[in-house]
Amino acid sequence: MNSEPAVLLHLCSTDDWSRAQARGELRPESLADAGFVHLSTPEQVHLPANRLYRGRTDLVLLNIDPARLASPVRWEPGVATDPEAMLFPHLYGPLPIAAVIDVTSYRPGADGVFPPAAGSA
Repeated sequence: MNSEPAVLLHLCSTDDWSRAQARGELRPESLADAGFVHLSTPEQVHLPANRLYRGRTDLVLLNIDPARLASPVRWEPGVATDPEAMLFPHLYGPLPIAAVIDVTSYRPGADGVFPPAAGSA
């Protein structure tokens, strides 16, 4: 990735976001299991949303200012079914709630499929 996007996204349930606000940081299972928090750009967030959460209506997008992150972000491959050469941002540490600049509801269409995030190309 040549330049850092202005906003990164993390997809989680409203319950997970509520717990993170109470703790001051988000520590999803992936942080313990894989060592990082999965992030996305607005243009790619629909890929993991459809792969992992198809049809769910309790999700929010955490809009993150990368400049407010204390832990490193590395751009790494997703899964084999993602477009070739697509890299996803991975945060190697907890996500501090102070880095979240906006929270938006993320709902699938009537067919259960998530669209790219608003504002993406």
